[in-house]
Amino acid sequence: MTLFGTTADGGDVERITLEAGDLKVAVLTLGAALHDVRLAGVNYNLTRGTDDVLAYAADWRYHGTIIGPIANRISTAQVKIEGMMHELERNQDGRIHLHSGKDATHFQVWSVVEQTASRATLEVTLGDGLCGLPGTRVIRATYAVTAPATLTLTLSGTSDADTMMNLAQHGYWNMDGTDDWTGHRLQIAADHYLPTDADVCPTGEIAEVADTLMDLRDGPVITRGTHVFDHNFCTATTKQPLRDVVWLTGESGVKMTMATTEPGIQIFDGRSAPANYGALAIEAQSWPDAPNHRNFPSIRLKAGEHYAQTTAWRFEA
Repeated sequence: MTLFGTTADGGDVERITLEAGDLKVAVLTLGAALHDVRLAGVNYNLTRGTDDVLAYAADWRYHGTIIGPIANRISTAQVKIEGMMHELERNQDGRIHLHSGKDATHFQVWSVVEQTASRATLEVTLGDGLCGLPGTRVIRATYAVTAPATLTLTLSGTSDADTMMNLAQHGYWNMDGTDDWTGHRLQIAADHYLPTDADVCPTGEIAEVADTLMDLRDGPVITRGTHVFDHNFCTATTKQPLRDVVWLTGESGVKMTMATTEPGIQIFDGRSAPANYGALAIEAQSWPDAPNHRNFPSIRLKAGEHYAQTTAWRFEA
């Protein structure tokens, strides 16, 4: 563990290196961010991060970080829990709640609970009322590297009051190390996706991917401008046992297989990210805006219950 930098308010950010087999990764205590992913024989970073620690409080805040307590959007910026309406920060166009606002987990410096050569557990506590939600919430993230080249992330959370929780690791990926993801093959095991409105919020429709550009079941080559992504792909309607759901293959032949327990995969094409289409955001999570759609999987977490999510990435050249 080495000092990576210092936040604007003077907090130390550490960089943790984990390694096993052909895979070496680096994780930051700021936002529990996945900063660097290196596969033996490949001379570039497979994910996108920056060495500017202050940028993680600005344009790079969603790069590799753990987003929570609620990832993605809440269209009304309100949630009702036990009959009480809770107001959330309206940080998108002054109307919509996006990625939990200014006090979210990705802005927090997490504590290191445990570390070995191939595994690290980080923890953050959100006080009652922080991010507009009830409950003192304790969230843990464990990154583990195993041979030959697998990275596994286990997320867990508890609350002492009924609340909402939908965590996501917001990694950006490019298997070629290029300035543009065009030419990659993207395969997603999803028969349905969620159409969105002008605010990029789900309309409520659960649409079939068949006969649309959202049909990625056979792993087509994707192209910037043709494939426009900021959508949730519905891989299930409830949490599942860990299973493969996403395959991303570069023109280089480097391939990532992503498995998750989550019922949704959010794909964002990176059009407004600092690298501008340089990498694809692929986020395992529950479906966005769930509190406003009764037919979506619930993100309610009752007091004393345990939130759990597992996502794994396997790499091969």
